Amino acid sequence: MTIPTVSLPSGARMPTFGIGTWRMGEERRRRKEETDAIRHALDLGFTLIDTAEMYGEGGAEEAIADAIARRRDGLFIVSKVYPHNASRQGAIAACERSLARLRIERIDLYLLHWMGGVPFEETIAAFRKLRDDGKIADWGVSNFDLDDLQSWYDKDGGRCATNQVMYNLARRGVEFDLLPWMRQHNMPLMAYSPFDRGPLARNTALKTVADRHGATPAQVALAWLLRQPGMIAIPKSADKQRLTENFGALQVKLTDADLADLDRAFPPPRGKRSLAMA
Repeated sequence: MTIPTVSLPSGARMPTFGIGTWRMGEERRRRKEETDAIRHALDLGFTLIDTAEMYGEGGAEEAIADAIARRRDGLFIVSKVYPHNASRQGAIAACERSLARLRIERIDLYLLHWMGGVPFEETIAAFRKLRDDGKIADWGVSNFDLDDLQSWYDKDGGRCATNQVMYNLARRGVEFDLLPWMRQHNMPLMAYSPFDRGPLARNTALKTVADRHGATPAQVALAWLLRQPGMIAIPKSADKQRLTENFGALQVKLTDADLADLDRAFPPPRGKRSLAMA
C-alpha cells in the first residue's frame, strides 16, 4: 500500500500517514524495543516520523537515529523546538542539537511545539536562517488555535506548512473554525492522539462500524481522519502488532452510513471550543 502525500506551501510533498514518538526515549532499557518498533514501521511502508526535542529530552530522536541508520533516503522527519528554546539563537542551537541526535543533515519539517513567551518574529527569523542554511526544509507550528495561527501566518508570509494539534472523533473542536481556516489557506493539519490516548480504540460505536469492515476500532478512528483532505495522522506506538494494525487502516474505506453513525456517536461542534491538548 502506498501512503498518499499532501503538498506543502514550498511545493514539497509530505506523507499523510506516519508514526509519532511521544513518550519514547524516556527509559534507556526500552531503547532496543523502541528502535525495533520504528524499524518495523519503516518495513511496513511508513516514511513519516514525528518527534520533538521534548520527547525523552532528546532520547526519542536518538532512538530514531538508530532505526534510520543507512536508510534516511525517502523518509520525512518532523521535529519540534521547545517554546523556551524558540528565540532567534536558541532555536538555531536547538535544531542543531536535534540534527546531531538524529544524525541527519536536514529536518524536513521543524515546528514550534507550542506557543511561549518568545515573539513570533524571533522564531520565524530563526526558522528562515535554518532553512537558508539547509538545516530544515519547511517550518510550522503545533498546538496553535485560530487567533494565534492567523497571527503567525501573517508574520511568516504564509510559509507555515502545518499546524499539529490534537484531533480525533472525541475531540472535534477544531472543526468549528480552525480546520476550515486551514483548509481555506491550503494548510495541512497534523492530527496527534488519533485514539484520544486510548479510549477510542475500545469504543463500542467504533466497534460496530469496524465489524462491518472486518476492521478494528482503532483502524476506523484512523480511517475517519485519513479520508479527510489535507489531513495527516501520526499515531504513536512502540508495539509491532499495533503498528501493523495501524498501517491496515489504509484499507478501510468508510461509507456515508458509517460516517453518519459516527457523527451521531461523536457529534461535530456547534460552537467554539478550547483547543484540546495532550
